[in-house]
Amino acid sequence: MPIMVGTPRTLVFVHAHPDDEALLTAGTMARAAAEGHRVVLIVATDGEAGLAASELTDDLGARRRAELAASAKALGVERTVHLGYPDSGLRGEVADGFSHEGRFTVGRRIAAVCDDVGADVLVGYDPSGGYGHPDHLQVHRSVRTATALCAKRPNLFEATLPREPIARAAHLAAAARLTPDDFDPAEFDTAWTPRKQITHRVGVRSYLAAKESALRAHASQATADGTTRTLAVLTRLPRPAVALLLGTEYYVRVAD
Repeated sequence: MPIMVGTPRTLVFVHAHPDDEALLTAGTMARAAAEGHRVVLIVATDGEAGLAASELTDDLGARRRAELAASAKALGVERTVHLGYPDSGLRGEVADGFSHEGRFTVGRRIAAVCDDVGADVLVGYDPSGGYGHPDHLQVHRSVRTATALCAKRPNLFEATLPREPIARAAHLAAAARLTPDDFDPAEFDTAWTPRKQITHRVGVRSYLAAKESALRAHASQATADGTTRTLAVLTRLPRPAVALLLGTEYYVRVAD
């Protein structure tokens, strides 16, 4: 991001659940902090509806909140703001969950934080909400709304991944019968962002140690009964694969 060059700035990252920051923007956050910028993290929910091994499900929200604190410390985050909304669940099944809030209600709260810290950059999610989780879609809507409500309009970026390699991997895995029976690879054909629409690529290879620490902090999300979790895979990769898969983070700059 060009905004990270030169004069110290304040960057505000908005995420739906604890561990989303580690997966999508941890390297950028660590790099920004190391280069003298102020990093603020807003998290909408405590992720209490997330998948976890049965022995970890008691008071999962409190556990994930503590994990988030450890992740934020590893990344150099100056301030973490918890919005405190209930996790909506993978399909939005929690009736009073975050995804069911009005985007102006959430947007005003995000804008208030941005005004308080003097945000120069605000980071949300792409229009697909990544893989389409309802809480991620709500982050997308609410952050765009917040940008317009800020007293000083920040530069808006949306964190994403290139669509094509992920969709290709999903179809290959399904063809090789490496996925559950109910897995539909076609869902990834519209996930994330087409490569040609990505405007910014942030190199974070020099900050992979901090990113890996953030990933490992979310231990509850590395295991779940009978399922393979993304975090478990990422934290066990050999170093060359880590650099290849996690060494670049992707954003779309949203015009006014």
